[in-house]
Amino acid sequence: MTVSMERKGHRKNSWDSKMSISTVSSGTRRFRKSPSSIISSDSDIRFTRKKLTSQYKCGCCIIATFLLFLLLAATAVYLGYTFFLPQNPDEQIFRATFRVIEGDTFSSDLADPSTNKFKNRSRDYRERLNLLFRRSSVKHGYMGTEVLALDGTEDKDLIVHFNIHIDPYYVNIKAKDLEAILANEISVEESLFFKNLTIDSTSLEVIPSDVLPRTGTTTNPTTLSQAVTKAPDPPRRCFPLELEYCKKLSHNVTTYPNIFTHRDIREVKNDVISFRELVDVECYRHAYEFLCQLLQPACKKGTDEDEMILPCRSFCRDFMAGCGSRLQGKIKESLDCSRFPEFGKDGNCFTKPGCVDELQSRALSPRICDGVIDCQDVSDEKSCSYCPKNHLHCGIGRACIHRSRRCDGHVDCPDGSDERGCLSLAPSVDIIQKAEVVTPHLSRYNSEGFIIFNEKGEVGKLCTENINRSLPANQTFAVLHAVASSLCKTLTYENVLSVNVEVDFENGISYVRMKNPTAPEISFIRSECPSKQVLKVSCSELQCGIQSTHGPTGIKVLTKMASHGDWPWHAALFKEDVHICDGTLVSPNWIATSTSCFQGQPKAEWTARFGVTRLSSSTPWEQERMIIGMIKSPVEGSTIALIRLNEPVIMNDFVRPICLHDENTGLILNKAHCNTLGWTRNREQMQRVQVKVTDMEKCENVSISNVNSICTETAIGQNDCNEEEFAGSPMMCQNGENEKWTLVGITNWRIACAKNGLERPRMYDKISSNVNWIRESISSIDT
Repeated sequence: MTVSMERKGHRKNSWDSKMSISTVSSGTRRFRKSPSSIISSDSDIRFTRKKLTSQYKCGCCIIATFLLFLLLAATAVYLGYTFFLPQNPDEQIFRATFRVIEGDTFSSDLADPSTNKFKNRSRDYRERLNLLFRRSSVKHGYMGTEVLALDGTEDKDLIVHFNIHIDPYYVNIKAKDLEAILANEISVEESLFFKNLTIDSTSLEVIPSDVLPRTGTTTNPTTLSQAVTKAPDPPRRCFPLELEYCKKLSHNVTTYPNIFTHRDIREVKNDVISFRELVDVECYRHAYEFLCQLLQPACKKGTDEDEMILPCRSFCRDFMAGCGSRLQGKIKESLDCSRFPEFGKDGNCFTKPGCVDELQSRALSPRICDGVIDCQDVSDEKSCSYCPKNHLHCGIGRACIHRSRRCDGHVDCPDGSDERGCLSLAPSVDIIQKAEVVTPHLSRYNSEGFIIFNEKGEVGKLCTENINRSLPANQTFAVLHAVASSLCKTLTYENVLSVNVEVDFENGISYVRMKNPTAPEISFIRSECPSKQVLKVSCSELQCGIQSTHGPTGIKVLTKMASHGDWPWHAALFKEDVHICDGTLVSPNWIATSTSCFQGQPKAEWTARFGVTRLSSSTPWEQERMIIGMIKSPVEGSTIALIRLNEPVIMNDFVRPICLHDENTGLILNKAHCNTLGWTRNREQMQRVQVKVTDMEKCENVSISNVNSICTETAIGQNDCNEEEFAGSPMMCQNGENEKWTLVGITNWRIACAKNGLERPRMYDKISSNVNWIRESISSIDT
């Protein structure tokens, strides 16, 4: 084939092409030539085109046939799925009801679904039920619960009627299965999801929505009282530890039944092989200690019955992270870590062993003996040169004291904790003596109880016998009220609510009396108390915005790196155990944060963690609560949200609420000392960032603001590129008059380092425009 082309030089933008095609036979074999055609036009290009041969036509027919076959096959598949496959089953709806006999009562307002009282109360029960079923065996098919009605007898029992929605595509469930889940939770002595409520188990009923309820569900109390009840279990008692496999445990007494309902050593031995297999597969390095402490739990002598000591909640979660996927049957059903005791609450629990070894294995050896507690049992700071054996760590700083130096009149700890809490309130001396003391700090604040003294390691009560005998009645009340008021103020409560003299029923305890009841300063001396008349006091609400460790005898300076007790209202928010946002404690049940944290996460499991300054460490004061509900701000343009906890946090020096900013606080933002909180770039250590209010124009240049916005900038130089501020972080300012910290604003986004001019502005949503809504929401739902 020969091709020739000529270009005419006088034309710049086109080609004149002449194309000639000749066919040359290279052999003796003859081929039939297909006819050709030449197409010409006024264009500069001429070309020839061969017509389609018979072979090509055959190939096209084959391809067309194949495509037609694919089309027919696709049509058949579509028709089969549309008309012949069974449809997804319809949603299942079960109607349920139960009667609350303690902890809640019925009132006429609850009968009307349009009232705010009904909406708040029904939302509370809906959140409790949602949390229960989302953590149960039907969680994959559970779609939600709706409270239909609340009825009952005025000021008496409350009956809750609700629907349970199930998607049968994911789970096959019957009414009796849902009833069993509810019954199991109701029968628990300390219910996690129905805390502070007592529900009559005989009133529980779950039926399909198309079945009429049985008669008697809402019958009068006399009918319910005639139901047959299960005989109570015998009192718990301690027994010698007999399981040879668990002889390496530090205790030698145990108790039955254990958490797996084993009632004697014979039942334990029948099941021990399945537990030994978990240890042998090495799914968790401390599996032996954890499982043996469940099979043969330690036992402590009690007054009415003996007590079982279980592993701590954090120990359980570590075990489940390693071995949870291998658990089956009764073992898996029994290991709900949320039911395990939390370190720092009343009573004791076993902490995870080997905390110091774990720090070393994670290349965190510098944290050992650095004066900051990283282990719940304080083992990282108690084996140091500055802390002799059998001494008590101060909790803050590199300091330890002998137990006899606690409340001896001399401040020995950096924050003065060894001389605080020498007088406190508690239900009994026995509770104080049972609590494990790891630092001088009070493990919890009690707003009500007997006045308890603590002197050089000895605990007792205040006897009022000499006051009642030596003073007239009107002067006696004034003296007792003065003592109670002084104590409430010392414990950072607002005021005293009540003062009563009661007879003490505890035996074998020590007493003190006031040396001179009418003296300006109150002093106490050891005394006998034949009449056993003691003082019981009730205090009002805990003061907000107080840093207890920075009190009159405490630490005076705030450092860049946060220390324990610096920011006791701070909460780290976790979604599925991943730190996502931050929040601020505004009441025992409520946290203020940003709605942006929860966008697109309707079914995720969220938790709030308090009392931590290092996310990968633990402390004796660490508390964790589940988040069970959220309320968005009704203020236009505001992104602030209130989230509710499944149970109140325990107030102490390291966990307590902040104050809310309003017009009455007397805080002048332009002159106030303000801070926000961030985390180091590895999200490990909490840090404070000093900020100051600036002109709104600086924020408007790079973002959209509104009337609820506060524009700030770092108070010292440029942004510190060592920290990252999470969404929900607070802007806190200190009132110069009373030194209380006030929550002024909440950020809606994460703020990290960036090049100059590109960083997001430090802009916060005002609390002052939301303060009335926050207080009304808390009071209406908590009461």
